[in-house]
Amino acid sequence: MTTGELDIVQIMLDSGLVVKTVLLSLILASVVSWAIILKKKKLIKELEENSRDFLEIYKNSTSLKDIMESCHRLSLSPHKSLFTNGYLELSKLKDALGDDKEKLEQHITKHGLQFLERGMKKGVHEINIELERFLATLASIGSVTPFVGLFGTVWGIIGSFTGLAGGGATLDAVAPGIAEALVATAVGLVAAIPAVWFYNKFNNENSHIQSEMESFGQEFLNVVERSLVK
Repeated sequence: MTTGELDIVQIMLDSGLVVKTVLLSLILASVVSWAIILKKKKLIKELEENSRDFLEIYKNSTSLKDIMESCHRLSLSPHKSLFTNGYLELSKLKDALGDDKEKLEQHITKHGLQFLERGMKKGVHEINIELERFLATLASIGSVTPFVGLFGTVWGIIGSFTGLAGGGATLDAVAPGIAEALVATAVGLVAAIPAVWFYNKFNNENSHIQSEMESFGQEFLNVVERSLVK
């Protein structure tokens, strides 16, 4: 390495076995983190697009049955999941009561729409599984990698003090260990910062999606109640 120049790649190549292991683990964690980030961004975009398609069908259909038949071609979306699970529970109750509208009205008047709410909870759970998948891994990367980098930092500094203890109290003797330490710290932060930032971002987006599901769920309950109980 030429004097006065900072070649991070060369520093990494010249580092000791322990620091190299730390750096490789941090780089791997960063790659995994970005793979999760890109996958989650794609998922949320698809869910939003599919929800828009479902709502278009929902608004332009004249009956719940028409909506159910039309939305089969759509991929997974929060609104579709709530509707299909709720509609299936409604269909099961109709079958159990012999599709007798009077009995159905009496059942709903007596017991409310708890059966429908239970069905929609299945839909919420289905979507939450998709939304929360890999988020724990992202959070772990964001919280652990700074400490892994710190371990590399401490090890590099120990190497520098070892050089000093051996009587080589010169800049050339301590500089490599200090450089390793600083690079390990930097790589740890590079791995952690995006993971933490996107973890918080995805949590906020998940909360927004859940609020939309709750709003749609209430609207769906109102539609069913109005159509069945006069």
